[in-house]
Amino acid sequence: MKNNLLLSVIAASAGLLAGCETYPPGAERGPHGTMAFHVQVEATPPGARIEVNGEVVGNTPLQLKIFGDKDGTFHDFGPEYYVIRALPLATNQFVQTQWFGTGHMFGPESRIPERVYFDMNQKMPASPPPVGPPVYMYPGYGPPPFYYGPSFYFGPRVRYYYGPRGYPYRRW
Repeated sequence: MKNNLLLSVIAASAGLLAGCETYPPGAERGPHGTMAFHVQVEATPPGARIEVNGEVVGNTPLQLKIFGDKDGTFHDFGPEYYVIRALPLATNQFVQTQWFGTGHMFGPESRIPERVYFDMNQKMPASPPPVGPPVYMYPGYGPPPFYYGPSFYFGPRVRYYYGPRGYPYRRW
């Protein structure tokens, strides 16, 4: 009886600790437990040059391989954002950029899209939306400090002191 109980506890703990790592059938495995996702990148006039995180990867239309987590989100390989830029072909076109959060340091984590489309004739906004972390008035120090008021207090107070004999006495 005691041996059966011991064996069942060992079997249950082995089952819990083993875990299961499942990938969809036919999925390509990547580094750090990731899997490959294939994203189609297109632009209105085909032939726009595409940059990913500052590296030129080709001209549209192209298929981009992104290694992400199994749940379909971007994996944190270090940078805070995964940036895809489309560079214009003509002078009357504009640079188009899409930012995706990687979840770095508890930041936003975006889902990997199936298709990315750039309209090169679309004008950029007058002021682009905020993308990075919030900018504070005190650079490098975090949010502005909270004011707690004066550090002194006028009014009665009670202090307890422990004298040389070890017993407390009150002082007003």
